[in-house]
Amino acid sequence: MSESQTAEKLIVGQINGIFGVQGWVKIFSHTEPRANILSYSPWWIRCQGEWKQIKVVDSKVQSGGKTLVALLENVNDRDVAREYMGCEIAIDRTQLVNPSDELYWVDLIGCQVSTQEGVLLGEVTGMLETGAHDVMRVEGEHGDLIPFVMEEFILSVDRENKKIVVDWIVEADEADTDQ
Repeated sequence: MSESQTAEKLIVGQINGIFGVQGWVKIFSHTEPRANILSYSPWWIRCQGEWKQIKVVDSKVQSGGKTLVALLENVNDRDVAREYMGCEIAIDRTQLVNPSDELYWVDLIGCQVSTQEGVLLGEVTGMLETGAHDVMRVEGEHGDLIPFVMEEFILSVDRENKKIVVDWIVEADEADTDQ
């Protein structure tokens, strides 16, 4: 699979257990709501560094909505299901309702973050979910945690060029000075 094909994949969860003896797997979902992951098929599953497309034959929400399970094509028993433990689950961006209109965390990771004055803060290395809003973890010379709130702190996101412009004040002792 080429790098551009990998870039079009969105990680939506992980296989984190086996369920029963007939090949069902437990799913940890990154989607919101969590059960949304079960609405996508096929999945791309990455095991041992290789992506493999697999059809979801059946899926269920168990235990009062807390446990998600799926039956994958050609996974018919517990031993085969065990081979998928820890594997990441991804979907193609084209499977989304509005694939080009939405921003996803994967789109933000690796972006260079600058203030509107042109001060480079660093690179987005991760995202945090706080309940109120998502927060970008920016690492670099002026790294910081920046709330991902459009039009308040986030002025623009150029997904194609991996650049984000923010309305953010760099502390005086952190700012580059020529004195």
